[in-house]
Amino acid sequence: MISSAYFGGVHLLPHPTNTHLRPPRSLTPDLLHSFNTPFELKQVHAHLVKTNTSLSTLPLSRLCSVCALTPSFAYAQRILDRLGKPDITFWNSCLKAFAESDSPSGAILLFYQLRQFDVFPDTFTCSFVLKACAQLSDILNGRIVHGYMEKLGLRSNLFLQNMIVHLYALCGALDDALLMFEKMLQRDVVTWNILINQLVKRGDIEGAFDFFSRMPVRSVRSWTSMIAGYVHCGKPKEAIHLFMKMEEEGLKPNEVTVVAILAACADLGALDLGRRVHDYSNRSGFRKNIHISNTLIDMYVKCGCLEDARKLFDGMEERTIVSWSAMIAGLAMHGQAGEALRLFSNMIQIGMKPNDVTFVGILHACSHMGMIDMGREFFASMTKDYGIIPNIEHYGCMVDLFSRAGLLQEAYEFIMKMPIKSNGVVWGALLGGCRVHKNIEMAEEAIRHLSELDPLNDGYYVVLSNIYAESQRWEDAAKVRKLMREHGVKKTPGWSSISVDGVLHEFVAGDESHPQAEEIFQMWGKLLQKIKLKGYVPKTSVVLLEIDENEKEKFLYRHSEKLALAFGLMKTPSRMPIRILKNLRVCEDCHAAFKLISEIVDREIVVRDRNRFHCFKNGSCTCRDYW
Repeated sequence: MISSAYFGGVHLLPHPTNTHLRPPRSLTPDLLHSFNTPFELKQVHAHLVKTNTSLSTLPLSRLCSVCALTPSFAYAQRILDRLGKPDITFWNSCLKAFAESDSPSGAILLFYQLRQFDVFPDTFTCSFVLKACAQLSDILNGRIVHGYMEKLGLRSNLFLQNMIVHLYALCGALDDALLMFEKMLQRDVVTWNILINQLVKRGDIEGAFDFFSRMPVRSVRSWTSMIAGYVHCGKPKEAIHLFMKMEEEGLKPNEVTVVAILAACADLGALDLGRRVHDYSNRSGFRKNIHISNTLIDMYVKCGCLEDARKLFDGMEERTIVSWSAMIAGLAMHGQAGEALRLFSNMIQIGMKPNDVTFVGILHACSHMGMIDMGREFFASMTKDYGIIPNIEHYGCMVDLFSRAGLLQEAYEFIMKMPIKSNGVVWGALLGGCRVHKNIEMAEEAIRHLSELDPLNDGYYVVLSNIYAESQRWEDAAKVRKLMREHGVKKTPGWSSISVDGVLHEFVAGDESHPQAEEIFQMWGKLLQKIKLKGYVPKTSVVLLEIDENEKEKFLYRHSEKLALAFGLMKTPSRMPIRILKNLRVCEDCHAAFKLISEIVDREIVVRDRNRFHCFKNGSCTCRDYW
C-alpha cells in the first residue's frame, strides 16, 4: 500500500505513480535544499510528511523562487501560512532576484500575483518593483506602484519617493517628476542629483545648473554631473570653471570626475590643468582605471603632446579597442600616418578586432599620406573582413582622400553612389579639394549642396570666396558675401588661445585688448623682419577684402594665431614647445610663416586648428600639405 499525505486539497505522493512524469531525483539531503521545480518540491514535502519531519526544515526562500510565476504559487503560499512565517520577506527575495536579472518583468508579474492573494507588500516590495519598472522604462506600472505606496501610507519614505522621481524623469515624464519633487516634505542630496542627472541627459544644462545652484548641500556626484554635462554640451570652459570651484570647496574628485575634467581639458587644450589632474589621478590610485587612461591619451593628443600620449599608451597593462583607436587617430592627426598604420598592424597581430572608430583614424592616415590604393583596401576591408558597415564618417574620409589627391571627379561620383545620405562634412571635403586644385566648377556644385545641407555654416562660403579671390573673380567673391547676408550667415570670428603658467590667454584677429598688446605687436614686427630675410612673402590672396596690397598685409599680420605665437615667445622659456589652439583653420600665410619662425627661434610650435594638428619644427611641418 502506497502511503500518501493530503495538504490543502492536494494529494502528495512520495513517488509519482504516473509513468509520464519525469522520475524524481533520489531524496537525498542535497535534494531537500536544492529542489529546482515545483514537482521536486512536492516530492520533498511528501517525504517530510511521511517521515514526520517538520516543514520548517524547508528552505523557504528557495520554495518561493521555485514556485513564483507558476501555478504552484498558491501551494507555496499555503506552506508559508501553515508555518506562520512573515511571507512577504521570502517573496521579496524573489522580487529582488527578478528586478536584478535580465528579465525584470518577472518582478512586476510577481507583484500582481502577490496582490491577487492579498499578500501585504512592504517598503522593500515596492522598491524592487520600482527598480524593475525603471529597468524597463515602464511608467504605467510605476504609476500603479506609486498609487499603492500612497494607499499603504509609504509617502513619507524618502528612498521610495526618490525612486518615483527617478522613474518619472527617466521615462520622460519630467513634469510629473518635478511635481513630485515640489510636493516632497523632505529631500536629500540624492533627490537633487536625480533631477540634475536627468536634465543633463536631456541637454537642458541651464535647467540642471538652476537645480545645482539651489542645492543646500552638494556631493561630489552633484559636481561631477554638472561638469560632465557642460563637457557633453560643448562648454568646456564652464566645466573647468566649475571644477575649480569644486576644488575650492575642498571636495576631492572621484574617478568619474577625473574622466569628465580631462575631456574638458582635451576640448580646450588646457594642458597644465590636464597634467595636474593626471598627477592627482596617480596619487589617488586611479592609475589602473582604463577609462581614465584612455581619456588621458585623448587629452595629450589634443593638447599636442603626442609623446606623452604614446608613453602612456605603451605603459598600459591592459588596452581596449578605445585605447588603440585613440592612439591611432592621434598619430594620424599629428601627421605621423606611417606610425599609425604600423600601430594598426600591431593591433591586428595581437588579435584585437578594430571597430568603426579605428577605421576612421586609419582612413585619415591614408588621406594625409596620399595613400589612395591602401585607403580603398581599408575601406573594403571594413565590411569584408570585420563586418563593419561604413557610416557617414568613413564616407567622408574617402571623399577627403580622393579630393586631396586631386581626384575630384571620382570623389563626386563616390558621393553620388553613397548608399546613405550625404552631409555637409562630405561635400565640405570635396569643396576643400576644389580650392586646393582650383576647380571652380566643381566647387560651385559642392556649394549648391552645402547651401541646402548646412546653410548656416560660414566656413563653406569662405572657402568658395577664397577660390574666387585667388582667381581674381572679385565680383563672384562679392556675390558670395551677399549670399551670406541674405541667408543670415555670419562669419565666425577667428580666435586663438595659448596657456601660460596655467592661465588661458585668448586672442582675436587685430586684438588690441590684451594688456600687453603693444609688446606683442613689437615682437611680431621683429619676427616679421627675420622671416622676410628667409624668403617669406605675405600670401595676401587669403584676404577676401578688395583692398590694396599694403592693407592686406597689415590685415594678415594681426591674425589671432600670430598674436598668440608672439605672446608665447615672450612669456615662455626658450626651447619650450609652444602650443596654440585655434577655432578655425590656420590660414596658408600663417602656416608658411610659422615654418620659418620655428627654425629662427629653434622652437617646436604645435597648432591645433579645426581640421588637424600642425607641428612646426626646424622649418617644416609634419603635415604633408597645408590642407
